[in-house]
Amino acid sequence: MLDRQTIADRLAGVGYIADPALATALQLMDMLQRPLLIEGEAGVGKTEVAKALAKIHDTRLIRLQCHEGLDRADTLYEWNYQRQLLAIKAREGGDADATEAHIFSETYLLERPLLAAIRQPVAPVLLIDEIDRADTEFEAFLLEVLSDFQVSIPELGTIQATTIPRVILTSNGTRDLSDALRRRCLYHALDFPDVDREAHILIARVPGIDAALALQVARLIQRIRKEDLSKIPGIAETLDWAAALVGLSVSRLEGAREAVYDTLACVLKTREDRSRVTPEVVDRLIGRVA
Repeated sequence: MLDRQTIADRLAGVGYIADPALATALQLMDMLQRPLLIEGEAGVGKTEVAKALAKIHDTRLIRLQCHEGLDRADTLYEWNYQRQLLAIKAREGGDADATEAHIFSETYLLERPLLAAIRQPVAPVLLIDEIDRADTEFEAFLLEVLSDFQVSIPELGTIQATTIPRVILTSNGTRDLSDALRRRCLYHALDFPDVDREAHILIARVPGIDAALALQVARLIQRIRKEDLSKIPGIAETLDWAAALVGLSVSRLEGAREAVYDTLACVLKTREDRSRVTPEVVDRLIGRVA
């Protein structure tokens, strides 16, 4: 099992700059073999935690994107009905019991994320993304799967886990999650990074950016997030913006006010937000970070 510092170092090596609290949560996830629920606003990097975790463990990332109405068929398995029908036609006149056993075999089973996650030869990272978008009924079903790590398929029997996946659940906080789910999971609240950590993220992820520009961009994005916006820009927007400025050969913000304003398409994603951040606002914000 990796210690906290090793986890943080390896995450940094794949471009994810984790604070000590997150590194500790990931260490405990391995130590206790418990799912980790990461909660925070959209854009703070919750999904990227799972992607980076899969990279440092050199394993597969299996993602289950949650939505309203999510059910067992979406998450566990389905039968390939079209292939089954073709097989039935091809075996017409044969033994009915043998045909039934044949069409309800592994050959015709379509794995969905939860079943696939417990059947990997090497423990994968299972990302259950935006669990708050799913129904409460799905939460109850998910708890059963995560508690036993086995799946019952009537035609095949009970399938035990080959490996226990590392499970990351994310939530944007759009609804309250059940107490039962929270008790089953470890918990980490992820916020937007502070200036220094966001600058380190830029240095790690944006080729060609120097430390001084990274720090200025991090300071500027922090100021923009404090403006009256309908959609606060996330870390992905910061990365796009910094890459655009580097691509335009911007080395310092104070000498590139026009380029900064013209590239706001990377950061502001609604008409209302774009109209609020005028050239005058950009001048004011740059003056405070230069």
